Amino acid sequence: MPSELWYLALGALLVAISAGASFVQRLPLTTTMFYLAVGAALGPLGIGVARIDPVTQSAALERIAELAVLVSLFTAGLKLRVPLRDRAWRVPLRLASVSMALTVALVAATGVLGLGLSLGAAVLLGAVLAPTDPVLASDVQLESSADRDQVRFGLTAEAGLNDGTAFPFVMLGLGLLGLKDLGAWGSRWLAVEVLWAIVAGLAIGAVAGTLVGRFVLYLRRRHREGVGRDEFLALGLIGASYGAALVAHAYGFLAVFAAALALRAVERGETGSKPRKDVSAAAALGRADEIAVHPEKAPAYLAEAVLAFNEKLERLLEVALVLAIGVMLSPETLSTRDLWFVPVLLLVVSPLAVVAGLAGAGVPRAHVAFLSWFGIRGIGSLYYLAHATGLGLPDDVARRLVSLTLWSIVVSVVVHGISVTPLMGWRARRAVARSDAA
Repeated sequence: MPSELWYLALGALLVAISAGASFVQRLPLTTTMFYLAVGAALGPLGIGVARIDPVTQSAALERIAELAVLVSLFTAGLKLRVPLRDRAWRVPLRLASVSMALTVALVAATGVLGLGLSLGAAVLLGAVLAPTDPVLASDVQLESSADRDQVRFGLTAEAGLNDGTAFPFVMLGLGLLGLKDLGAWGSRWLAVEVLWAIVAGLAIGAVAGTLVGRFVLYLRRRHREGVGRDEFLALGLIGASYGAALVAHAYGFLAVFAAALALRAVERGETGSKPRKDVSAAAALGRADEIAVHPEKAPAYLAEAVLAFNEKLERLLEVALVLAIGVMLSPETLSTRDLWFVPVLLLVVSPLAVVAGLAGAGVPRAHVAFLSWFGIRGIGSLYYLAHATGLGLPDDVARRLVSLTLWSIVVSVVVHGISVTPLMGWRARRAVARSDAA
């Protein structure tokens, strides 16, 4: 596609998004569905002026998807203004561990028995599709750091955690395909990919977020320095924690998420349990002035200013990636023989894994139902697929997994997009009714 047409299409799309955002919010639709439709219209399914091969161009897709996931993980972590000792964390921790493992196992079984995949390819497919997406799930995640909705908290924290906890299963699938060394009886995989990479990733991120947060606050409150350029601080902390984790052969996604949690913990420790809404409003408007160096307001301003920038960057990256997914759709990348797998994933595998993972946790049935349904697949799955393809997946395996993954993402974007507005609206009205009755 000529560059001038890309500029024209992208410019028209961004203007349309800005002009019609409030209108779309009133419909049982999401802007993500609109981006996907535009991408499909530009690609082989439409007028055919753009084409992206997810196998031959996997390296470029991996880098772009990687950046989008990193920004979204950092954004999600900054929204979670809840101490780790709080009981609310028991839900996402179970979802990101027990439910994650069950999802991989159930998808792998379906892959071997129903799709005719090898064990390694089936495990890899389970790892690609198990994590819920932090990029496309913004409509069901926490709306701000002051939001205390339990379902939204569970979905946000799960999306932040399971994009890191999926990596061991990706490595396991690659190992079973002969592309990674698992060690005798999986000993190397267990020691390095499970124990070391997870613990080290979380630790590196926690240290980076704490040190950077306290250092910047020291400069601002004691010396009135380091003010402004909060966008550089956000990107710098993401890059430093991610890079340090990769150097240490740990999981960078978990490091970035932990860095955001640590930065928020520094703010909460200085500000107290109740967020400062006046500071949040000033941060969203980018008004540093005296607030950024104020002894009491500086911590809240720091966290909220970084969050405000990340949310804007996240939206821009979402447009680019979902457009790219739409362009990827073609008769070659979408095999109709695989379409039956998607309802099995969304209606059987995901609910079973969530229900089993939360068994005995005392979570209300209505909450479990929402957590089961809104396991949205998206950019995270695209990243893991591109990462595995770049490591040398056989072409036939890669293209089969591309078909299964793209079908899952497209159907998830559509069905979850159609249901999110009425379901979350119904839930909000129900909460108001209960509050009035009390």
